[in-house]
Amino acid sequence: MNTLHQKINVERIMQRIDKLAECSSTDYGVTRLSFTKESEAAAELVSQWMRDAGMSVRRDQLNNLIGRYEGKHSDAPVLIIGSHLDSVVHAGKYDGILGVISGIEVVQTLFENGVQPDTPIEVVAFCDEEGARFHTTLLGSRAMAGSLRDEDFEAEDEKGTTLASSIRELGLDPSAYRLAARDPKTIKGYIELHIEQGPVLEQLDQACGVVVGIAGASRYEFRVEGSAGHAGTVPMALRKDALVGASEMIQAIERITLQYENVVATVGKLTVTPGASNVIPGTVKGTLDIRSIEDEQRHEALKLIVEECERISQRQGLSCYFYKIMESSAVSCSNSFMNVISTVLEMHDIIPFEIVSGAGHDAMAMAAIAEIGMIFVRCKEGISHHPAEEVTGEDMQKAASVLLDTVVKLTASID
Repeated sequence: MNTLHQKINVERIMQRIDKLAECSSTDYGVTRLSFTKESEAAAELVSQWMRDAGMSVRRDQLNNLIGRYEGKHSDAPVLIIGSHLDSVVHAGKYDGILGVISGIEVVQTLFENGVQPDTPIEVVAFCDEEGARFHTTLLGSRAMAGSLRDEDFEAEDEKGTTLASSIRELGLDPSAYRLAARDPKTIKGYIELHIEQGPVLEQLDQACGVVVGIAGASRYEFRVEGSAGHAGTVPMALRKDALVGASEMIQAIERITLQYENVVATVGKLTVTPGASNVIPGTVKGTLDIRSIEDEQRHEALKLIVEECERISQRQGLSCYFYKIMESSAVSCSNSFMNVISTVLEMHDIIPFEIVSGAGHDAMAMAAIAEIGMIFVRCKEGISHHPAEEVTGEDMQKAASVLLDTVVKLTASID
């Protein structure tokens, strides 16, 4: 077995991850929203590390950061290693970041040992995968895949700042975003290493697994309207309490979803208005996130949920409205890429266990223009999107080694 992976410097990976964690607007966990001073500070650090790894560095028209390590055949299709730099609010320090830093480490290991692949390699740090600021996900990878739309730039953050204006503040022209799109003919494939964000690998007691696909997702906002009133003067039988209605709807969402083996649904946010202890809730706004690797099941469950919520509303004298925010289809990973990853895992004495990703990733968008492969890395108790997110140094070493050997195999030929 090739011993180049033994040159992986896990201490360098860990130090860089810790350094990026300092690029945060909060002291509790990591909060690094897109197109902010924190994200710019992170991008500057990553840019320097890319240069240290022998890469040329540029930013595209949506502020994705791209480091290129030239191959023997510079005009050959490029293998892209990618993940994202942004975070949710009060996140951990590994989500997205581990993939970017491991990608840089792979290239730096090649560079420091005088290894030039046949095909070029690019490490891409996408600008906005989470959607935590503008509530629309995969902005950077969708721009690269050519699936971003004009209306996406009208999205606003909580302060009313639009995506378009935030991009202008960085000196970029939002109307030029189409120039970020890549020609599929110029891409050999896309590889993403990411923490699992679930407990399966920990239960299996192994460091890595191979991803077979990414669940499709539907994200909606909903509004339940009733009548606000005095908490002490309106009899119970005459109330139109929006929160009571929303509560019954949430129970219905759980009940319907449990009928499907491969569907999960989450009501993750509620806003109650007027929001006073002595006032009957007149309006409830919330979010619904529903996912499945089986698109047909997801759509069927969603239809039943909407119909049942409408029945509940009518029975209680309420009104209920659903607004689609985001829709993405389930994505399958490339069989050829999965085979390479599985072979490499076996080379490292790791069982090539196949995992479905319930979380969305930049690979979903990139699948529209390239073959994709994903490597999952064990995280403690499956915790993610939380400061308690944790990956051991030993697992980071194994994961980066698997990524390196996978990249070496995928870039060994221009065929």
